[in-house]
Amino acid sequence: MIKKIIVIVVVLLVAVSCRLEETERKGPLNIVTTTGIIEDVVENIVGDSAEVSTLMGPGTDPHLYKPTPGDIELLDEADVIISNGLHLEGKMADMLEKYGLEKPVIKVSDGIDKAELIKSADFDDSFDPHIWFDTKIWMNGMENVAKELARIEGDTSGYFINNFEVYKKQVEDLDQSIRSSLASISDSSRVLITSHDAFSYFGRRYGIEVKGIQGVSTLSEVGLKDISNMVDFVIERKIKSIFIETSTSDKTAQSIVDGAMDKGYELTLDGPLYSDALGEPDSDGGNYIGMVKANVQIIVEGLK
Repeated sequence: MIKKIIVIVVVLLVAVSCRLEETERKGPLNIVTTTGIIEDVVENIVGDSAEVSTLMGPGTDPHLYKPTPGDIELLDEADVIISNGLHLEGKMADMLEKYGLEKPVIKVSDGIDKAELIKSADFDDSFDPHIWFDTKIWMNGMENVAKELARIEGDTSGYFINNFEVYKKQVEDLDQSIRSSLASISDSSRVLITSHDAFSYFGRRYGIEVKGIQGVSTLSEVGLKDISNMVDFVIERKIKSIFIETSTSDKTAQSIVDGAMDKGYELTLDGPLYSDALGEPDSDGGNYIGMVKANVQIIVEGLK
């Protein structure tokens, strides 16, 4: 008799649990992304069929970001979490791994062939996480995200994949526009120096030499020797401008300008460029395509 009661209780608990799960998923899929750059692309993929929000808003540095209690609540309530991976969200890595034990956590970087990744100059065993600055590999990563979302949602109509293909065509057009714009910069001037080393993928794709005053992560420290070496490089290569970024301090970049001036060389501080975060929603950099376009315009004007 006791065994029968136990079996009945277990069956009832399972039934209640199933009903709760069904209730939780009656609404649209709730997706939380770590960065606004990811959020923008995901919104283009899911259209109005899901709710998408992000933890990191305009101008946020993901390398230094620490989740707030409000972020924890968002992550707890999410059906799916989408991150960049490659240690971009360094201070959240362990947390995201734990969430992965109870719900889908998709990394954009998981959809990219490792052979296409750039080794990190900061750490021997890791890769540069700024993958969105190569439009081709970024779309490869986001295509995998679209497929994973379609699988999770049971989207057999192809709605997510079709939306992605439409968006991908816009990004391919952007890629051609970038090449056309950058063609106006002479070979000798194709050197991009930024606050931190966020543009290596951009440089590799479009044939521009890239140097960061700070390393791949903004956690990297810059010493007096680093500044002195950069000042010498700028003067030797006759660099016209160096660029600050919206998500980092311009303090170190300004020290390069001051150091060059002390040696009688005039150097311009240009920008800011969008690097690790989008701009405000109503700005030119308020979405991924707009962000890249705005950057290219600033780079061309600064290096020509």
